[in-house]
Amino acid sequence: MNDERFISLKLSEVQKLLKAEIIYGDHKLETEVETAAGSDLMSDLLTGPTAGALLLSGLNNLQVIRTAVIAGFRGVVLVRGKKPDPEMIAQARMHDVPLMTTPFTLFTACGRLFKEGVRGVERGKKSP
Repeated sequence: MNDERFISLKLSEVQKLLKAEIIYGDHKLETEVETAAGSDLMSDLLTGPTAGALLLSGLNNLQVIRTAVIAGFRGVVLVRGKKPDPEMIAQARMHDVPLMTTPFTLFTACGRLFKEGVRGVERGKKSP
């Protein structure tokens, strides 16, 4: 596959593409992501080149924010319209991790990003 068809998107573009509500991180909407990972199993995300990527998940708990911080994700998108509780929002603020929620399923949200040129995080490859 020719990597030239893959691009980066600003979080503001991600927000529009996924019809997402910004929960925290308005000040970081110019941040760009080139890769994304979708998973509900946080331990899987700690084994790949995730630094600088976008994390999409159906999980709605503190572990998602903790994983994002440890693995170096640039933002988190909760799928299926999940709303974070105040403690999760506080953790996102404390660690300055942009947090959004989209009405789309994990599959659809990842597919929409891929269609626009965001590539997936692949094991065995270095972060961009």
